[in-house]
Amino acid sequence: MVVMRDQQGAATRSRRRRGGSGGTSTSKSAVYGSWVGRLQWSCFLALAGLVVLVSGQKDLYEVLGLGRGASSSEIKKAYRQLSLKYHPDKNPSEDAAARFAEVASAYEVLSDDEKRDTYDRFGEEGLKRTEQGGSADPFGDMFSHFGFGGGRRQREESRTPNVEIPLRVSLRQLYEGDTFDTVYVRQAMCVGAGQCEKNCKDCQGPGIAVKMHQLGPGFVQQVQIRDDNCIARGKCWKKNCSACPNGPTQQEEVILTAEVQKGMRDRDTIVFEEVADEMIGHRAGHLVFIIETLVHPDFTRRNDDLHMDMEIPLVEALSGFEVSFKHLDGHMVKVKKQGITSPGDVMQLKKEGMPRRGSNGKTFGSLYIRFSIAFPKALSAEQVTTLRGVLLEGEDEKADATQEL
Repeated sequence: MVVMRDQQGAATRSRRRRGGSGGTSTSKSAVYGSWVGRLQWSCFLALAGLVVLVSGQKDLYEVLGLGRGASSSEIKKAYRQLSLKYHPDKNPSEDAAARFAEVASAYEVLSDDEKRDTYDRFGEEGLKRTEQGGSADPFGDMFSHFGFGGGRRQREESRTPNVEIPLRVSLRQLYEGDTFDTVYVRQAMCVGAGQCEKNCKDCQGPGIAVKMHQLGPGFVQQVQIRDDNCIARGKCWKKNCSACPNGPTQQEEVILTAEVQKGMRDRDTIVFEEVADEMIGHRAGHLVFIIETLVHPDFTRRNDDLHMDMEIPLVEALSGFEVSFKHLDGHMVKVKKQGITSPGDVMQLKKEGMPRRGSNGKTFGSLYIRFSIAFPKALSAEQVTTLRGVLLEGEDEKADATQEL
């Protein structure tokens, strides 16, 4: 809070000085730079006080009676001696159990290279933040507010891009369902890749590394960066490795069996997880087949319904008709209609549409038939007379009745 008030005060004084003549621009910059520098060092001093508070806990090296430059063997030796000395079964003193637990905790951290490195840089507070999934740097977020950058960033799992392939299928295949085999050629990690790993303490996961930057005397900042050489936490790729002379990846054929389910629609997908290209420091993306429906000569699809056009001769449009046609899977569909059919009339046949996806072929949409009329190209004089006599018979009677009135 003191720092923020100082910042506001500096800004106020700076604005006041701008009221002077234009020839003071150099001194303004110097004053502003001076205040920024003082502000930054105020942050450092305030945080230094916090460091003292945080480090008030007992030093782990002191718990084992060692200096910070102790080797791994010295740490192990000190732990063995002190654990025997303070073991509750052998030491009856009241504080033996507490000292034994203290020694064990210190050894757990200092015997692990990664934990020891974090402790050396950030103390026990940094260890706690790392275990909670955050940045080891307890001041990372605070620095970011003052323009230093590099606050905690959420780690995202890194994958190679998904591969999308159009899968052109017929309406019949979508009606009946189908399966097909295909061979996909991808880039896969070398078989001997396990022999090409080495320890890298900066690697925090696939494609993720952490670097330390000096912010000021006694202050460092932990920054997460992308590093495709990182394979896993603490592991990276050993370049020019004899087990993989052609590099970390090689071509691989993957045999896949894709299932087109009954009722699938255009733009539906069939996904094979983690079958796309592999890459060092990344998990494989997904291979995605995208359904594209081929045009059918007789049927068109709208959601789960089918539509078709049917032309009938004039005589059947006037007298009624009964016809049959073959459906997508080969079964015959009978259409029967009595009475007059006008051009553009539509008939609905329930359960003759597409199967609904997920119903296992038990429920279907409807089939809609739109009728058109095939008129004769010509009529003889006799046919015209006969047709007029039939069609106008009622009209002549109405005309005679009107004349009598």
